[in-house]
Amino acid sequence: MTTDTPHAIAGRPADTAALVAAIGARFERLPLCRWHVTVRLIIGAVTFFEAFDQLLIAYALPELRTEWHLTTAQTTSLITVGSVGMLVGALLSGRLADRIGRVKVIAACIALSGVCSLLLTLCSSPGPFMALRFVQGLAIGGEVPVAATFIAEITRAHKRGRFVLLYELVFPAGLTACAVLAWWLMPLLGWRWMFGLAAIPGVLCVLVVRCVPESPRWLADHGRHEEALATMASIEAKVEKITGEPLPQPAPAAPVARESHSRSGLRELLTGRYRKRTLVVCALWFCGYFVNYGISSWLPTIYGSRFHLDLSDALLYSTVTSCAGFLGCLVVALTVDRIGRRHTVTWCLGGAALCLLLLGLFAGGSASSVLIWTSLSAVFFFGANICLYLYTPELFPTRIRALGTSLGGAVNRLGVILGPIVVGAVYAGGALGTVFVTLAVVALVGSLTAGVAAEETSGRQLEDVAP
Repeated sequence: MTTDTPHAIAGRPADTAALVAAIGARFERLPLCRWHVTVRLIIGAVTFFEAFDQLLIAYALPELRTEWHLTTAQTTSLITVGSVGMLVGALLSGRLADRIGRVKVIAACIALSGVCSLLLTLCSSPGPFMALRFVQGLAIGGEVPVAATFIAEITRAHKRGRFVLLYELVFPAGLTACAVLAWWLMPLLGWRWMFGLAAIPGVLCVLVVRCVPESPRWLADHGRHEEALATMASIEAKVEKITGEPLPQPAPAAPVARESHSRSGLRELLTGRYRKRTLVVCALWFCGYFVNYGISSWLPTIYGSRFHLDLSDALLYSTVTSCAGFLGCLVVALTVDRIGRRHTVTWCLGGAALCLLLLGLFAGGSASSVLIWTSLSAVFFFGANICLYLYTPELFPTRIRALGTSLGGAVNRLGVILGPIVVGAVYAGGALGTVFVTLAVVALVGSLTAGVAAEETSGRQLEDVAP
């Protein structure tokens, strides 16, 4: 194991750029092994249950509407208040994670989310329920982009897309598990038991703190040189023990010129070389999640009110769509390194636009046709959205990577908020076909944005893409 070069520069703050480059080179020589998988599973478990918590409201909604006699406006508020919290949480957590570290923020978010789930079981009216959903939204919106940032920072460039997206599959898996369990348990136990079950994973915060090391890239970038070197050496020792072979020598790592820290933060994201990247990924996040939640949040209600399906069947149909979306995510995870990030997002959003347009114009007259075409579109828009969790952290440097990713997460929350609101407004007028045509137009805008303006990052080291 070679550490001479990093140790030689460890004590001098002026050499932070050199240490960051050296840490990156040392990660590049690590073979993917059980250590990576273990960390991915722990962080993945956290993200899985955050996804579960996020979508649970959609499946509890039919029962809540009946129990609390909710109007359409109140129903929309119950859907969107958590998303508002996620938007705020994403912005706050990105800045916080860039300042105090990735792991601390992830652990705090899962603990807070678990407590909120437990308290939600005690609610007897919409007011306290919405207040707690907002706070829980802070936690969910904070954890997901920071976790994506962390996983990207511990992964080498070779097949990074496959590794990161196989981790990111836990998010749609959490959505799918929520759908399956809600279909099975909601009619039997009611919504309170579902939120009670969602509180249990809060104990994962202890496992995160004990078993997951802080990102050496973040430690080095923040001048904590000795901690960065010690953490990197510990990771290398574990990898060597697992593989049973000495690590190869790291490639020479020349420090990359970087802009002044006086411009770091949101200002740096919106100026210079990162402005275009920020605007493009924000547009992609918005379009992808506007479509995603415009559909998924209202599907159970549409099946019940428009096609008169009972609760069990409405939830089952919605579950099929979620499962189709998960299949799309799996396909993207296995092909994204070969196809590339830009082409993946372009063609996935384009495919979703086509499916939704056909549904809106020709096939919205029965529950079965809505099921078929929304499921086909879910294959595409789920695939595009999961790719953004890989693509966004690659576009920004360590000093603002969590903030850049969280900004994308915050903008996706605008889509998550506005999608259900727009769908609710259009659907209230009785124009179901217009709902799907509207969503098709938004997906098409995202596809064109990716095709024209997105940069390709496949196969490149993080420090080369974003100095």
